[in-house]
Amino acid sequence: MEKIKVNVEWCDKNFAATLGKNVPGAVLVTAKTYSKLQKEVKEALEFHVEGMLDDGDEVPEWLAKGEYQFKWCMLDAASLLQSLDGMTTIAAIARATGINERLLSHYANGVKRPSSKQRQKIINGIHQIGQALLAV
Repeated sequence: MEKIKVNVEWCDKNFAATLGKNVPGAVLVTAKTYSKLQKEVKEALEFHVEGMLDDGDEVPEWLAKGEYQFKWCMLDAASLLQSLDGMTTIAAIARATGINERLLSHYANGVKRPSSKQRQKIINGIHQIGQALLAV
């Protein structure tokens, strides 16, 4: 089964996604919510492949048969934090990371970009929250 990398970024109060290099052509999808983006990416890729086949373009067999999985890659802290909306809060992430809630809000809204060290603290804090939930 082939893996298709889905590159996700937060852009002007929307999620934006592009597909990896193993998908011929260009596919760009935007959506207000992460769950909507996931649905729209699947539909956009199916539409793209259908159009390529109709046009007689060369399409890898695995792609034409739908033998693939998506690998979601958050390219920025804003998309990562926004994707968790409804599952946890900025306040909970702040407590888990030790990062000021207001600063996390700036990261989540794309006002500021965290350093690689801060990004890792965010990821570790999210993992900590997930592990606590799994322990229930």
